[in-house]
Amino acid sequence: MIIVSDLEIQFGKKSLFQDMNLKFMPGNCYGIIGANGAGKSTFLRILSGDLDPTRGNVIFGSGERISVLRQDHFAFDEFSVINTVMQGHEELWKVMHEKDAIYSKTEFTEEDGIKAAELEESFANMDGWNAESDAASLLSGLGIAEEYHHTLMSNMSGKQKVKILLAQALFGKPDNLLLDEPTNNLDLETIVWLENYLSNVDNTVLVVSHDRHFLDTVCTHTVDIDFGKAKQFAGNYSFWYESSQLALRQAQNKNKKAEEKKKELQEFIARFSANASKSKQTTSRKKMIEKLDIEEILPSTRRYPGIIFTIEREIGNQVLEVRNLSQKVEEKTLFSDVNFYLNKEDKVAFLSRDPRAMTSLFEILTNNERPLTGDFTWGVTTSSSYLPLDNSAFFDTDMTLIDWLGQYSQDTTETFLRGFLGKMLFSGEDVYKKVKVLSGGEKMRCMIARMMMSTSNVLILDSPVNHLDLESIQAFNNTLVNFKGVILISSHDQEFIQTTCNRIIELTPKGIVDKQIPLDEYLSSEKIKEQLDEMYR
Repeated sequence: MIIVSDLEIQFGKKSLFQDMNLKFMPGNCYGIIGANGAGKSTFLRILSGDLDPTRGNVIFGSGERISVLRQDHFAFDEFSVINTVMQGHEELWKVMHEKDAIYSKTEFTEEDGIKAAELEESFANMDGWNAESDAASLLSGLGIAEEYHHTLMSNMSGKQKVKILLAQALFGKPDNLLLDEPTNNLDLETIVWLENYLSNVDNTVLVVSHDRHFLDTVCTHTVDIDFGKAKQFAGNYSFWYESSQLALRQAQNKNKKAEEKKKELQEFIARFSANASKSKQTTSRKKMIEKLDIEEILPSTRRYPGIIFTIEREIGNQVLEVRNLSQKVEEKTLFSDVNFYLNKEDKVAFLSRDPRAMTSLFEILTNNERPLTGDFTWGVTTSSSYLPLDNSAFFDTDMTLIDWLGQYSQDTTETFLRGFLGKMLFSGEDVYKKVKVLSGGEKMRCMIARMMMSTSNVLILDSPVNHLDLESIQAFNNTLVNFKGVILISSHDQEFIQTTCNRIIELTPKGIVDKQIPLDEYLSSEKIKEQLDEMYR
């Protein structure tokens, strides 16, 4: 349990948030949402004790333990993987070392014996005898093979360290668990494992994430940091988003009577409650939703970019034929024997256990990379627009934002270009910024504006949600659902794929798995999993 009273944090004279009064209870998972800069990560740092508030208090249940997902990938380089995980339970780790120190003495005194007995009792009470096997189980679940469990952290890759530090946070079933962007750099298979794990945790969990599917799956409640304050709602991210959008439409409709608006909101709540999908969460969520004060649902101050893709030429029946493509990187086969044909109705998600495979395929299909073997043919009616994983080369210039976008437009008038930039939330003097100083999210919005101007009928998207905030991700997703052309996409955002794509192609070293089914059905199929295990072996 965590109780937050009158919390405020100031940086200089600016108050990030104030008068925050919240209670987080065991058995619930709370998704912390808010616009970029609202203070989500700052709030978690205050709860963890890494940052002192300007005012207010944070109180934990008596004797409760807190665990935090650490972001420093080099802090444990001198330790083995298994020992790094067990350090997630600091008290247990301390007892283990004190025990070892006593038992390693050459002369064992009576006082040592008494102390050792006390430590053994503490060790047993903390389930210390199962500590190593519990740590190993977490690591295996997160995809760290047993052969690496006693390897030094300094020899592990960055993506492996992400999983190990996540196992560290989960280790020992902490009473209070704080996770800041836990799905970053995780593959889909690992994200699904984490969703299942957290859905069965009975303690208090707080999560900051840009992954909407993850938030919807694990969260029973949502805490929205907006207007410089925080409000807690029953329900997941989708409930918050849909209800706040409804409230916004109602606020804009000044002619509708108050009673009509109240009835509309009540019908929405009833409908959403009936559609709650997670059995574990359904009962508690319904109870909380029934208690929800209609007046608490307010329009959000969030700004959503206006992402609109128009197609200049309708796509024909012949879109793309790929024949016997293969590629290697540093003697490692990324994919081989890749053969497929795309139809004009296809919206395809490409998957692989090695993310370099998707990037390499897209680079080949856009003529930026040569394959080891094979070739491909685009249909004569196709025109493609590509959002690459690495966009740094596009911004290695001293151009202003408006001049940069003008490179990709036949109409270079300021009014026309400002129209596109305005849709991407760049206004006023923003358009005269140098593009090289833009943030990652701003650069992604520029790349999307560039794509919007192309009027292409094929979109090739490599990790399109990288660096974007939830508002931009939601707007991007909404427009792709209604896109009339062909989409090729690689993404770890399950909601993006689930709502947009009608076909899955997984690239492996021994060929492809090609299924015209939704992502959730693909990921839950034991038959497909067995097939893939063989193809990656």
